[in-house]
Formats: sequence, C-alpha cells, structure tokens
Amino acid sequence: MNATWQGDAPPPRARVDALGWLLVLLRGAPLGLLVFGGLIVLLTIRAVERPVFGVARPVTPYITVFVCRNALRLMGIGFYAVGRPIAGQGAVVANHSSWLDIFVLNAAKRIYFVSKSEVAGWPGIGWLARATGTLFIERNRSKAAAQSRQFRDRLQAGHKLLLFPEGTSSDGRRVLPFKTSLFDAFFAPELRDTLSVQPVTVTYRAPDGADPRFYGWWGDMDFGSHMLWMLATPRHGTVKVVYHDPIKVADFKDRKALALACEEAVRAAHLHR
Repeated sequence: MNATWQGDAPPPRARVDALGWLLVLLRGAPLGLLVFGGLIVLLTIRAVERPVFGVARPVTPYITVFVCRNALRLMGIGFYAVGRPIAGQGAVVANHSSWLDIFVLNAAKRIYFVSKSEVAGWPGIGWLARATGTLFIERNRSKAAAQSRQFRDRLQAGHKLLLFPEGTSSDGRRVLPFKTSLFDAFFAPELRDTLSVQPVTVTYRAPDGADPRFYGWWGDMDFGSHMLWMLATPRHGTVKVVYHDPIKVADFKDRKALALACEEAVRAAHLHR
C-alpha cells in the first residue's frame, strides 16, 4: 500500500475506554493467532508446493482465503460480495481505501498484490507481503521489460494479480484517477490476445453514527493506531465488493483506453454504493 494521498484531516478518534481495551484483547489475540498461525501453515505447505509446482500454487491460496475471511469475522466487519471473481487467467484492478483491503480482496478469491518495492522493507507488513507472494515493482524505466516478464510469468501461471491503479489509498469516499503505467504490461504480445482484466469496486459503510471516512487510511495516518481503533470498536459496519464483468485487453487500442474503462466501471459502482 502507498498511503500518500492528502485529503481533509482524519476523523477524530475518542480515547479507547475499558470496553475498547477488552475488545482489543478479545479480538487481537485470536486475530494474531489466525494470521500468524495461518502464515506458518502456508509457509510449511509452500516449502513442499514450490519444488513440485514452481510458481504455481494449487494449495496455499485456500489458506489465504480462509485466514482473510475469518479475520474480518473476528474484527466484526460484515462482508458481502456482488458478482463473481474472474476465472482462469486474468488480472484485477480495484480502488484502494485502507489496509483492510488486503483482507477484503482476499476473502472471496485468492489474489496476489502488485506493490511498490519500498513495501518489501516495511516492518511486519513487508515480511507478510513477501511471504504471501506479493509482486514488487520499481518505478524505473530501465526495469520495465523485466517487470513485464514477471507479470507475464505470474499471469501465465494462473495467478490473479491485483493492482491499485490510484497509486495510493484514500478516505474511502471517492475513487481517485487511475494511473495508466501498470496497464502497459497487459499489452505484451504474449498476453494481449488472451488476457482479461476485472474491475472491482470496494465500498465501506461506517458503523451507525460514525464518520463516513471511518475505515479510510490515508496521508500520514499511523497504521498501529488505526488498527487499534478497528479492534476497539464495539459495533462495526460493512464492506461490499462488486466484481464487474471482465474486460478483454484485446478490445482496447492502448493502456490509456483500458485504464479509463476500468476506472469508469469502478467509479460508477462506488457512486451508487
């Protein structure tokens, strides 16, 4: 994730009271056990899976889906989906509002995030990202060809690569303009004629009476305090994921046209949430 969008000041947070700290304990302990226990199981199975299947992962994706779906349940966030995740070879593009998107977008179908290379070095998050198969990229033209090959190899292995074309997270009340650079990899000769891209819209509904930006994570907001508040909240809202019809890359003349079509699909569903 890349929390650099600067919007209005974040909503004020009340101090965590006694009930809140109890919820942090009751939710945080099993959540940590679920996430890190699931990761240990995943890495153990992956140690066998890798030499047999290489880049393909026929077993471990199911562990990720189980962990992410139940993580939302433990936090008390309602989840529901409209439409169906893309089947077969394809990529996914979605709007980006929060670190919670990691759990939300993996809750229905295993996907692999495409992230800036700096995230690999972030404490905790970077380690988890590497362990779960995130594809790291650098914004360097000299690396473009090599990164296109990585896209191709992962997509041809059946991985669903997910991009956040906004390039940053927002307050959850808007969809920022899509950047087009990453769409260029989809037009590689070996991918263009067969590849489809699925736009996905993620919308959060705040708890009753809370600021509509409750789940947003942006600007200079601290991850630790934001997560603490999520755990301490007695009654949560919901998150809705809309899987739009996949779009064939071959139907578009270039990356800008494809990016615009994806952005319009995501934005239209977000406006009518």
